[in-house]
Amino acid sequence: MATSPMMQQYEAAKATAGDALLLFRMGDFYELFHDDARLAAKLLGLSLTSRDKGENPVPMAGFPHHQLEPYLAKIVAAGRRAAICEQIEDPKQAKGIVKRDIVRVVSRGTLTDDALLDPQTSNYLAAVRFAGDDDKQVGLAWVDISTGRFTATVVDRRAAHDLMTRINAAEILVPDDSPPLPHAWIEGRTITKRPKWDFAPRDAERKLTAHFGTKNLEGFGFESGEASVDAPAVAAAAAVIEYLSETQKTSLEHIDRLQSLAVGSSLDIDAATWRSLEITQTLRDGGRDGSLLGVLDRTITSMGARLLAEWLAYPLVYVASIDARLDAVGELIEQTKLAGAIRETLGNIYDIQRLVARVTTGRCGPRDLLFLARTLAALPALKAKLAGRKSDLLTGCDERIDLCAELRAKLEAMLADDCPLHAREGGFIRPGADARLDEFRELTAGGKQWMANYQAAEIERTGIPSIKV
Repeated sequence: MATSPMMQQYEAAKATAGDALLLFRMGDFYELFHDDARLAAKLLGLSLTSRDKGENPVPMAGFPHHQLEPYLAKIVAAGRRAAICEQIEDPKQAKGIVKRDIVRVVSRGTLTDDALLDPQTSNYLAAVRFAGDDDKQVGLAWVDISTGRFTATVVDRRAAHDLMTRINAAEILVPDDSPPLPHAWIEGRTITKRPKWDFAPRDAERKLTAHFGTKNLEGFGFESGEASVDAPAVAAAAAVIEYLSETQKTSLEHIDRLQSLAVGSSLDIDAATWRSLEITQTLRDGGRDGSLLGVLDRTITSMGARLLAEWLAYPLVYVASIDARLDAVGELIEQTKLAGAIRETLGNIYDIQRLVARVTTGRCGPRDLLFLARTLAALPALKAKLAGRKSDLLTGCDERIDLCAELRAKLEAMLADDCPLHAREGGFIRPGADARLDEFRELTAGGKQWMANYQAAEIERTGIPSIKV
């Protein structure tokens, strides 16, 4: 039996998707075929049917397009990847079969949707590159694509084990010729093998400087050259960017810097001690509740919760840094009214890190933009409360806050007071923001006012008061 053009299109997309489950958009449904359909039927509880009748029917399973998020959550939770293949042209305009393409690949380490993320926890994608035949030096890089935070370092094998325990990456990239990873690194995580040339030091710096738009990486604290001490970290970081560029197929401009985690810049905590102290997770169930973080966390924002977790993971060691933090805490303790006012203002702040990431990657909805506008509207009050403080950290917070007045004005002028989650629902542009849109809205509402205005205009133009339209 000859393969239909649509199935040929599917097979071509599946060849690109590799081991990812291919979610193939067909009208109002995402469909899966062949082995993907069999696996999805078990994994997602879908009904397994067939596309064709006859001797060799093609197994098929699917779900409505508006149920994508919950099914993605199940796929990712099972440690699988999903390639989303969308219709990239209007079926009404298509000549022949509708064009389709994979718009992104979703995995544990590449989540950006709020519905799939824990707001209080960073979600890291890590890459590991062992340097040399003895594997004594290890290059590590890890990024939270939902916030843009990107870090890399070079450590010895033992320190790498301790650091990976603290990072707790959701997904780890390794070269396809990598030696086996320790069991503690693998357990409960997605391990994604990548071509070894993605980790090649020779091209690593070029890839990163092209991404960041810089001449070299020295401004980020990394030495140049494939023989430098930082080369394994740079290679791991380049592998991360390569993977994200390949799978996300969108702008990564929010990942605008690479931070260097200098050895000795924070208190080293070995893996066994980290787990035993239950700093961020309990031994009982691996949950946050009951851990040191769970007890201490009284933050107002999701960003604050993630920052507190990071501070506990990397305790300060330099006296000057510790004193600076204590000075800020002390000032807030002395001025309880100020602290309370700041907390109240922070209650109006949304997760701007993840909002900006979704805007940058083109995956935001109207409600994201509304939340961004509301956050910008709350900044003047926050900045005013931080003005004139004594401690350097609080003063620095005041100085770093950019009110983005022009952006706020544009958002508030265009967005309705209440916006839907998805743009397809419409109604998120404020009446009066665009005259042409207002005219179209009037027409779709029945056009009565337009007809009345047109009739009045014709009466005036012709001088016939009895004219009817």
